[in-house]
Amino acid sequence: MNLENTVKYHFAKSTLISDSPRATASDSLTGTDIMAAMGMTQERAAMGYSAFLGKMGISNNDRERAIELLAQYALTKCDKIAALRKLDAKIKPLVMHQLATFAFEDYSRSAASVKQCDCCSGSGFIEADVFTMKSHYTMKLPQFAKDLKQSPSDFEVKRQIRETVKVLCTSCKGKRVVSCACNDCLGRGKAVNKKLTEQQGVPVLTDCKRCSGRGYERIPSTEAHAAVCQITDAITLDTWKKSVKPFYDQLITKFDIEEAWAEAQLKRITR
Repeated sequence: MNLENTVKYHFAKSTLISDSPRATASDSLTGTDIMAAMGMTQERAAMGYSAFLGKMGISNNDRERAIELLAQYALTKCDKIAALRKLDAKIKPLVMHQLATFAFEDYSRSAASVKQCDCCSGSGFIEADVFTMKSHYTMKLPQFAKDLKQSPSDFEVKRQIRETVKVLCTSCKGKRVVSCACNDCLGRGKAVNKKLTEQQGVPVLTDCKRCSGRGYERIPSTEAHAAVCQITDAITLDTWKKSVKPFYDQLITKFDIEEAWAEAQLKRITR
């Protein structure tokens, strides 16, 4: 049994709660067995299991727990980085929690994920300049114009007015969010290689160069640095790129390692 199979037990299709096995085999797992296995996995691999549940959107509490566990792990490893070791004792936990939060967001992102539209800042509307034509008459109509045997247009003055109005955002079409899928491969992770296609005469699919085959765009590390700068200005952009960014990348990888460990424990328990 793997982690993906546990998701369906959090979204039951019926209100019937029973621990009776669906099959007649002696080694089939009952509902009680599965709940016990999930609890044991949570105990043995707390970070990985909580991170998986948070990534799947099952529990916000598990998401917060995974971030907190990673922040505690980061505190035990951050002193190896000179820039982080020099931080004030009160500031360091806040920085680690911020890094852990961004690490989780990057870890849980997929081609199906959405993000806030940068164009409209999540409002769904943008301000645009619109030019409208307005007119007025230089004297009272229609009696005066009728007496002079002139048309009303002879007394009409037109002018162009510039106004700032709110219109639907062109990027998100008013949805306030946009897809995280790669624009080149549309989330598939594969794109047509034009050079090889011309050589072989048939479409040749290779890993998308823009997203490296992931199918989605990762969160730029500069956003994590900008969030850290709101807490402290002790970490410059050069310091971030040279020493802190590799540490931040390790935190993202830590979630993948812990999830793999949680899956291994679940398989071991349910085998």
